[in-house]
Amino acid sequence: MAVARQTLIRRGVRHRDVMERTVESVLFACAASAVAVTTAIVVVLLVESAGFFSHVSIVDFLTDTMWTPLFAEARYGILPLLCGTVLAAAVALTVAVPVGVMVAVYLSEFAPVKVRETVKPLLEMLEGVPTVVYGYFALLFVTPLLQNIIPDLPGFNVLSPGIVIGIMIVPYVGSVSEDAMRAVPQALREASYACGATRLQTTLRVVMPAATSGIAAAFVLGIARATGETMVVAIAAGQQPNLTFDPTQPAATITAYIVQVALGDLPHGSIGYQSIFAAGLVLLLITLLFNILAHVLRMRFREAY
Repeated sequence: MAVARQTLIRRGVRHRDVMERTVESVLFACAASAVAVTTAIVVVLLVESAGFFSHVSIVDFLTDTMWTPLFAEARYGILPLLCGTVLAAAVALTVAVPVGVMVAVYLSEFAPVKVRETVKPLLEMLEGVPTVVYGYFALLFVTPLLQNIIPDLPGFNVLSPGIVIGIMIVPYVGSVSEDAMRAVPQALREASYACGATRLQTTLRVVMPAATSGIAAAFVLGIARATGETMVVAIAAGQQPNLTFDPTQPAATITAYIVQVALGDLPHGSIGYQSIFAAGLVLLLITLLFNILAHVLRMRFREAY
């Protein structure tokens, strides 16, 4: 009887060890797959970009103010595309950051539980709307509406898609910021109330500073989403690579140009086709820069608080 019991125990231990090793292997495979996909993307961008830069000077690529890969006399200056990308993202963040933070403050600190449980899922439903719908919404609704305010506004411009992208990323900024504020210990709020502070003062002087790292992460997420947005700007911005800082003018972004070439405007393997990988590499570096900046900010705020 004792021998049989010992055998059952050993079998149970072996079964548990096998299950643990299996789960660990599956989790490791999931993590490794994410790293492998990211590495593959970087390798493809670097290899294809190397072929492009073997024909085009990197100095001209970074300093030339003309982007005309479809012309007979092709020029490959990334500045017009970079300017359009930054301009659209700046307009989007001008809309998304204040609105998203105000939504987060209301849901976290002021909204009743039933209102929070109703509004937050509805807000996050905006993330599921196809970006093509947002693009035509910008072109057919927002642009005519803005033309009533700015009569000289052309049909294609950066302002309209920038505003719509801002609306589109409000759920990202608001949801992440609200989660960060909700994670602040309730004891900090109670200590502030005990000192005579109002709810608004507690929110602005205690909760938001304590949640700064999470709010900064929300901003970076919003920047990355706005910078990488494709269909809205491809439909409503005009796809004209103009070096301008005026959001009322048409412009092209890096992602819109990649879509344009991917639709077959340039033959596969040509220098113009390889230019989309160089443009994608620039976009990747921009996103990496923002993530590094967010990490530095989070570390500084963690040390401060």
